[in-house]
Amino acid sequence: MTTVHNAARSQINYASDRLRPVRIWLYAMAGLVLLMVVVGGITRLTGSGLSITSWKPISGTIPPLNDLQWQAEFDAYKQIPQYEVNNSWMSLDDFKFIYFWEFVHRLLGRLLGVAFLVPFLVFLVQKRFTPQLAWPLFGLFLLGGFQGLLGWWMVSSGLSVLTSVSQYRLAAHLTAACLLFIALVYVPRSLEPGRISGVDPSRNIGSAVVLLVLVILQIGAGAFVAGLDAGMSYNTWPLMDGALVPNGLGVMQPFWKNLFENALTVQFIHRTLAYVILAYLAVLIWQQRAAGGFSGVHGWLPRIGLLVLLQVVLGIGTLLMAVPTSLAVGHQALAFMLAGVTLAYIADMQRAARVTR
Repeated sequence: MTTVHNAARSQINYASDRLRPVRIWLYAMAGLVLLMVVVGGITRLTGSGLSITSWKPISGTIPPLNDLQWQAEFDAYKQIPQYEVNNSWMSLDDFKFIYFWEFVHRLLGRLLGVAFLVPFLVFLVQKRFTPQLAWPLFGLFLLGGFQGLLGWWMVSSGLSVLTSVSQYRLAAHLTAACLLFIALVYVPRSLEPGRISGVDPSRNIGSAVVLLVLVILQIGAGAFVAGLDAGMSYNTWPLMDGALVPNGLGVMQPFWKNLFENALTVQFIHRTLAYVILAYLAVLIWQQRAAGGFSGVHGWLPRIGLLVLLQVVLGIGTLLMAVPTSLAVGHQALAFMLAGVTLAYIADMQRAARVTR
C-alpha cells in the first residue's frame, strides 16, 4: 500500500488530467472482481464448483458444443467423489446447470485478465502513468493471475477424496479476491484530483486500518463458514444452540482445529467478529462526532456505519432462513463493498493529511 501511495503522489503531480481513463478502468476492474465474487457465491451455493474437473486456460474458454463433448464432460464429473456420494441421481441436463455456473465463473476470470492487461499496455504506451506507478499496477495483474491459480488449487482439493472443496483453500481464494478488490479501489481513489478536507484526518488513519483488518478477517471467517456449510445449522439468533456461548466449542483436539474445522466454533467466531466490528465502529463514530463531526473526509464514517448495520441484518436473515442463495450472495458481496468503502476512506484521509502538512 505504501508503494502505491508514493507512486500515487508522484502521479498526481505528473499528469492528473490524463489519469481519468486510468481511474475509470481500475474502478471497472474492481466491479468485475465484485461480479466474479457474486457468481462465485452462486457457484458454491448451487454445488457447481467441481463440475469442471480439468483446468485448460486457453481451450477451456469454449464450452462443449455437441452431445459427445457434453457426455465427455459429464463422464469426467462422474469420476469424482461428489458425484458418487451426493449427485449420482443427476441427468445430463442437471449436469449442464451446474456446469454453466462454474464455466461463467472461470470465463469471467479470463475476461478480467484480458480487460486488465490490454488497457494497461495501451495506457503504458500512451504514457498516462509513470513507470513508478506502472510497476504496482503490473503487480495487481500478477495478483489476479495468482487468484486464478488459487482457484484451481481450491477446486483440485475436491476432485479425489472430498465431496466439496477444502475450507482452507476456499478461505485463501476468497481472501485473495478481497485483497485484489480493495487494491483496485485504493489505487484510483489515491489518484483522484482535487483537495479534500477533514478534521485532523491523520489521527483516524490507524483506527480505520484496524477496521479494515477486522473486515478482511471477517470475510475469511465467512469463507470457513461457507466451506463447512456451518450456516446450515444453528439457525437461531441471538442464541446459538440455546445459549449465547454454546457448549462444544473446543471438542476437537488439538484445540486449534476447532477454529477451522468445527462448524459450531466457526459460526460462533463469525458471529463474534460481527459484534466486535459493530462495537468498534460505534466507538469510532462516537469519537469522531465528539472530535469535530463528519465534515469532509469523515463523511465516510456514517456511510460505513449504515453498511455495517445492513450487513448485520443480512447476516441474521441469511442465518435464520438457512442460507437462501439470494441473501447469502448479497451478504458476501456487501462484505466486499464494506471493505472497499473502508479503504476509500483511508485513501481519502491520506490525501487530506497531505494537504494539512
